[in-house]
Amino acid sequence: MTFYASAEAVCLTVVICGSVYTVLCTITSVMFRFQLDAAARRRAQTGPGGQTLGVSILKPLYGADKELLDNLRAACSQDYPEFQVVMAAQRLNDPAIPAMRQVEQEFGPACATLAIAESEARTNGKIQNLEIALPHARHEVLVISDSDVKLRPDYLQAVMAPLADPDVGLVCTPYRAINAAHWFEKLELLTMNADFVPNLIFASLARLVTFGLGASMCFRRADLDAIGGFAAFRDHLAEDSHMAARIAARGKRVVLAPYFVDMQVDLKSFAQWWSHQLYWDQNTRAIRPVGFFATLIVRALPFALLFAMLRGFDRTGVEVLIAVAALRLASAAYILGGVLEDREGLASLWLLPLRDVLGLVVWFFALVKRDYIHRGKRFSLLSDGRIVPRPAR
Repeated sequence: MTFYASAEAVCLTVVICGSVYTVLCTITSVMFRFQLDAAARRRAQTGPGGQTLGVSILKPLYGADKELLDNLRAACSQDYPEFQVVMAAQRLNDPAIPAMRQVEQEFGPACATLAIAESEARTNGKIQNLEIALPHARHEVLVISDSDVKLRPDYLQAVMAPLADPDVGLVCTPYRAINAAHWFEKLELLTMNADFVPNLIFASLARLVTFGLGASMCFRRADLDAIGGFAAFRDHLAEDSHMAARIAARGKRVVLAPYFVDMQVDLKSFAQWWSHQLYWDQNTRAIRPVGFFATLIVRALPFALLFAMLRGFDRTGVEVLIAVAALRLASAAYILGGVLEDREGLASLWLLPLRDVLGLVVWFFALVKRDYIHRGKRFSLLSDGRIVPRPAR
């Protein structure tokens, strides 16, 4: 068998595997849509009544993110009996502080609690902020909500419902990207909504992995203490996945709630998009190396393009490419419109083939690259998933 014939066979195998996976993701997304509707009906019928546990929402802040003020106001506007929002910053001059103080003035310090401390930079800045926030948290149940996440008023009802089961140790929710203005931000939106979300739903319903989603997760303080507190994750790249794994190792269930939170897309350039994609693929490689390699064989569209190129774009190659592209776009259109109700994503669907091809290129870089940039700082990634800062050049 010639090199070209072997390469064609490999590409066609990936195309078939990826197409089957696309169908499976579509099926599980339909199932998740039913779960979303059922959960929404239950919340509408029961409301926040009967909830007895207070909740502290921890908001780790670093810089003035896009729509930050609205995100903080939304966190403080929950339809829930007893809660507080702890907004934490690790610098006395952080650009987020004016928005924090404005929200404290609007909602009162009992609801909007400030936790501001000047502290020396550590490896994992998010954990550093959470450690600053924790002493100010008054309640037994803790929620982590990232600064770029916008919560709807029924969010606490949604995440607290599964936690009513004492066997559940951690609840997280998927998130959908919103407010993408530039073309590279639309690539980010499609990465999240047309790629990450269906992969997440499939993995959850098929019970393939235990994962945590740090942008939106809920757990009891006692369970956090039992796994070593936030301090145990100071040097880890994917602290959310490590927290979920340790809670699961104690015999508690990790649950994906049928609910979406909104995440603001805030990128300044294509280079920032590239760095962010590389960061997340390196994250996956460090935490779930088997899953990282498995994602290679489900990338049907770029391999269909390679298959067509190897065949000189003959009739067979073009027909395979068109069929795969049609399946990918139809599946993504259903997930964006039918599951996420994402009109932005539907309007940007024409960029999805480019995103898929670039995603394959990023995957190969993540395979070999051992350092990454996050919030303007360079880190090295160790084989055990820990991170260490690299000295400035």
